[in-house]
Amino acid sequence: MSGSPRISLEQWRALQAVVDAGGYAQAAAQLHKSQSAITYAVQKIQTQLEVKLFELQGRKARLTSAGEILYRRAKGLLEEAALLEGAALHLAQGWESELRLAVEVVFPTWLLLRCLALFADQQPDTRIELYETVLSGTEEALIQRRVELAICSLVPPGFAGDALMQMRFIAAAHPDHPLHRLKRKLTLQDLRKFRQLVIRDSGSQRRRSAPWLGAEQRWTVSHKATQIHAAGMGLGFAWFAQDTIRSELEQGLLKPLPLREGAERSAELYLVYADPDYAGPGARRLAQIIVEQVKAACRGS
Repeated sequence: MSGSPRISLEQWRALQAVVDAGGYAQAAAQLHKSQSAITYAVQKIQTQLEVKLFELQGRKARLTSAGEILYRRAKGLLEEAALLEGAALHLAQGWESELRLAVEVVFPTWLLLRCLALFADQQPDTRIELYETVLSGTEEALIQRRVELAICSLVPPGFAGDALMQMRFIAAAHPDHPLHRLKRKLTLQDLRKFRQLVIRDSGSQRRRSAPWLGAEQRWTVSHKATQIHAAGMGLGFAWFAQDTIRSELEQGLLKPLPLREGAERSAELYLVYADPDYAGPGARRLAQIIVEQVKAACRGS
């Protein structure tokens, strides 16, 4: 077998478009090519590789088992080619002009902003696009390569993450909340009788939910600030990452609930590159700053 590929990226792109768009005409419109050019590209793959890609089922053409395999491999090949071109562009430009990162909302905002400020002092011209994500929204941002860097509580399959910090969670409510007025140790059954304030999974499929969501009444919000403010108004209780409500606890706006058991929960946060092989100098420097500042904050706490 010759070492040179017989099928071009454009031909694989045509196959992917036919499958994703649902037909030759739709693929032609998507790629801004004639339908005959798309048909020829797919036929060329079949002829060159001596493989049948589609078969008729009723009046519809569907991928054969061989076609399924080649489609999946072609999709991966095209994604890798796009990443390679992006890496070349970054290398040509030096430092990235823009960095995108997804950060779970449980990560302390004050610490994140300190990291971004330190990075901005060194690279003021690099734009930052921050996605404040919840649960599967962080994984989705990585998998879809919408970000270069992420801080998440679960490392998606196929990615490698370094442990960054352990977050401590406590249940808390306004000091005048009815749960505090019970003036005794509380059980989880007590909590289920009152309104719980939770943050919505920001993933498009909303595949995940926190394991402690069990209250009969529930308000679901999109932002951490809304959850904290609602709890401070006495509108419900919530599980908070303790560092995110540090000032509210100090000011007496919120007070930890005296649970008989399970008063504290913890979760590990990880720092994950979308693709470490193609991470630019800006992404690596920001990651380094985050690691250093987290270590300093943990030593000081």
